[in-house]
Amino acid sequence: MIIDMKEREVKLLLVDDHAIVRLGMKSLIDQTPGLTVCGEAESLMEAYRQVQKLKPDIVLLDINMPDGDGSVACREIKKIKSKVKVIILTAFADDSIMIETTRAGADGYLLKNIDSKTIIKAIQDVALGNSILESTIVSRALDVAKHSSNTSEDLILQERKILDYISQGKTNKEIGEALYIAEKTVRNNVSKIMKKINVTNRTEAAIYWSRQKFLK
Repeated sequence: MIIDMKEREVKLLLVDDHAIVRLGMKSLIDQTPGLTVCGEAESLMEAYRQVQKLKPDIVLLDINMPDGDGSVACREIKKIKSKVKVIILTAFADDSIMIETTRAGADGYLLKNIDSKTIIKAIQDVALGNSILESTIVSRALDVAKHSSNTSEDLILQERKILDYISQGKTNKEIGEALYIAEKTVRNNVSKIMKKINVTNRTEAAIYWSRQKFLK
C-alpha cells in the first residue's frame, strides 16, 4: 500500500550513469505526493557535491558507477551527511555486494526490475525510518551473512521481541508502543542488541534474526 505522506516533502537525489534510468525514476517519484527529486548525478564525484549542496533526505544509488562502487560511495555519502538515507539499486542480486553495502550503512537494497509500487513503498518506508531489503535478496543472503559467534541464545526475551519488530520494519516508536516501553528505552536496547550480535545497522540486524529463525 502506498503511504500518503502529507507532513513534509521528502527530497531524493538520483545517482545513476544511465540518463534513461534517471528519467524513469524521476517521473515515477515526482508524481507521488510527498516525494520530489531535488537533483541528479551521473557520477559519484557529482553525487558527493550534490549531497553537500542539496542535502537530500534519500539517495537512490546505482551499485555500479563508472568511478566507483556502491559500498564505498555509501560510506562517503554518510560521512558528508550522516542523516541521509541510502537505497542501493542494482540489476542483479549479489550476496557479497549486498552484505558489503549493508555494512557500509545502506538503508535499503532493491532490484531494478521490481514494480513501481514496490519501489515507491520502499522509498516511503525508508523515509519513515525503516530499513528495507527486497525479499528475494533476503532469502539469498540468509546462508551467507556472516556475524560474530554470539548466538540467539545470548539474547533475552525482550531483545528477541525487538528483533522480531525490527525484522518487520517497525520504527523505535512503534516498537515502544507494542512493548509498552519508552522510545528512548527501545533505542538504547537496539544499540545493545547490535553490539551483542556484532552488526552495524537495522538491516543487518534483520538479516541476522531472519537467519537465526531460518536455521531453527
